[in-house]
Amino acid sequence: MSAELFLEIGTEEIPAGFLPQAMADLQRLIRKEFESARIAFAAVRTYATPRRLALVVEGVAATQERQELSLMGPSVKVAFDAEGNPTKAAQGFARSNGVEVAELSRAQTDKGEYLFIAKVIEGRPTAELLPEMLPRLINAIPFKKSMRWADLDVRFARPVHWIVALFDGVVVPFSIGNLHSGHLSRGHRFMAPDAFAVSGEQSWLAECERHFVLSDPKRRQDLIAKEIERTAAAAGGRINPDPDLLEEVSYLVEFPVPLCGSFEEKYLQLPRELLITTMREHQRYFTLTDDQGNLLPRFITIANTEPRDPAVVVKGNQRVLRARLDDAMFFWQEDQKHKLETRLEALKNVVYQAKLGTSHEKVMRFKAIAESLAEKFEPEARDLTARAALLAKCDLETGMVYEFPELQGVMGREYARLEGENPRVCAAIYEHYLPLHAGGDLPSESIGAYISIADKIDTLCGCFGVGLIPTGTADPYALRRNAIGILNIILDRGLALSVPALVAQSLELLRAKLTRPAEEVRGEVIEFIRLRFLNMLTGQGYPQDVVDAVLAAGFVEPVDALQRVKALAEMKRRADFEPLAVAFKRVVNIIKGGVPDPVRPELLEAACEKQLADAVARAAEEVRALVARGDYAAALQVIAGLRAPVDAYFDGVMVMAEDVAVRTNRLALLTQVARLFEGIADFSRISE
Repeated sequence: MSAELFLEIGTEEIPAGFLPQAMADLQRLIRKEFESARIAFAAVRTYATPRRLALVVEGVAATQERQELSLMGPSVKVAFDAEGNPTKAAQGFARSNGVEVAELSRAQTDKGEYLFIAKVIEGRPTAELLPEMLPRLINAIPFKKSMRWADLDVRFARPVHWIVALFDGVVVPFSIGNLHSGHLSRGHRFMAPDAFAVSGEQSWLAECERHFVLSDPKRRQDLIAKEIERTAAAAGGRINPDPDLLEEVSYLVEFPVPLCGSFEEKYLQLPRELLITTMREHQRYFTLTDDQGNLLPRFITIANTEPRDPAVVVKGNQRVLRARLDDAMFFWQEDQKHKLETRLEALKNVVYQAKLGTSHEKVMRFKAIAESLAEKFEPEARDLTARAALLAKCDLETGMVYEFPELQGVMGREYARLEGENPRVCAAIYEHYLPLHAGGDLPSESIGAYISIADKIDTLCGCFGVGLIPTGTADPYALRRNAIGILNIILDRGLALSVPALVAQSLELLRAKLTRPAEEVRGEVIEFIRLRFLNMLTGQGYPQDVVDAVLAAGFVEPVDALQRVKALAEMKRRADFEPLAVAFKRVVNIIKGGVPDPVRPELLEAACEKQLADAVARAAEEVRALVARGDYAAALQVIAGLRAPVDAYFDGVMVMAEDVAVRTNRLALLTQVARLFEGIADFSRISE
């Protein structure tokens, strides 16, 4: 027999950003509780609105599974004295398991004879366990921030007002703080605030909807998406797609009602991103566009109640938005009274980081790095790169960015355009912040790419240089994101850029700020970037051992390393790769670092030695040329051709010969074999 467990936690409004994770945590925690308690179940579902978290477990077994245990006790030597009387060890083992010493059995092990007991633990009824389990479950939900209320010793995301707990329709009795579980839920705070009785999931879903609460977040999101499209079309426009906002809004309301408002067309002269940010970030409004993608002076807000007079609510939203747009217009006009470049001097008074100096100092450092990158890859763009780097952070001192920090880069680009700066410079001012998040857009212009790399490597080296190193999940300066950003930009643009050289240049510019030895910091930063690269590639589906083998052989230029990974991964898919890997791993394991001596032809005794030496000599020249061209797939193909002579060599001679000179010569020959794939991959790390 199986039953349904239903749990609802009714609260004050929980922040929208907390709810998706809370739903996932509820599922994880109940699974853990049931599995550890040996309670079988079929499926778990969760629901959430701003005022409730709900959990449904269907197919719950009526009792725990019985457990058969074989418990090992003390050794017989310890359990009984010389006269055969049970010692305290035997008595304690028997007593703790509820039996007499005489009921204990003996078992022979490789360590001698031991006492043991075969024990069956009958399962308790699930209904008896739930009153202990559910309070523990509720208290275990981890929130980013939790709070206490009244004088209760209870913590939750927001104050809890009611708890529904039902097992097979019967209340599971327990208390949290001053609340007792029951069968009464509540409807919409304003439209149907009275309590109502529920008997399980389906009853709850139906009654919630009758009381103006759509409990299923997926259904709410789908409904909002459909309704805003309909409302936008009725207003003569289209919804500007914003999946993140759609998800957030779905967790802000229980009964979504779309309302369309407008603003004066004069505000359309403001930058597009500014208008969208003002409406999205501050008001949670959806923006509208025409068929060509141009913003319309319209917005859609999602109310959490059916208003008596929608026009009054719309006017209220329009009034709030107008005030914000007036502020934006003021800053937009005031900022233009001073050229962007004049704000560079003000950055001398802005502390970037206490140990790393001002924002002006940072600009000068990454400007030098960006210029050198331009000189290496695009000399004709060096002056534009220097100009863009100087202006890159100037908008931090504008009124607009002070009021809307999320618009840094965007406003710099817009003000630079108005001042007639080169379009590439304007684009770079914004794009040097990219990517903004994992999988985000990368700089579309090379100048922005150079400055982005320079800015990020300065942050990385600077933080490591003064001991601000990420630990666990704590990464306040987003160093992991910066490292991944550098790698993605390098790969995206195919830059033959040396990471160790880049790190060395950055540390040289930071020398006066470092509080740790530069060489130590250099190694740590390179390894930090290397590990991000390894995780990136394995995350893209490349085999772990292949990536590890390639990076162990050398991590200098990410583009080069990726080419080696692709070549080796392709080779590993071959049917004959395993014996090939075995042969080369054997070579590496025998030479243990290799010997520096050259091969002496006169000491090559067996025919298989001479054949291998000739094959290696031919392959070496070919491999060298292919590697120089970056054709690693072809180079590995040539190396793979040595498998037969290598196998014949191992079959035909004893490498570790008694004659020292012969042994050294044979090791020297194998060293030459190993050096063929040196710099491509470390075959000792390949899994067989």
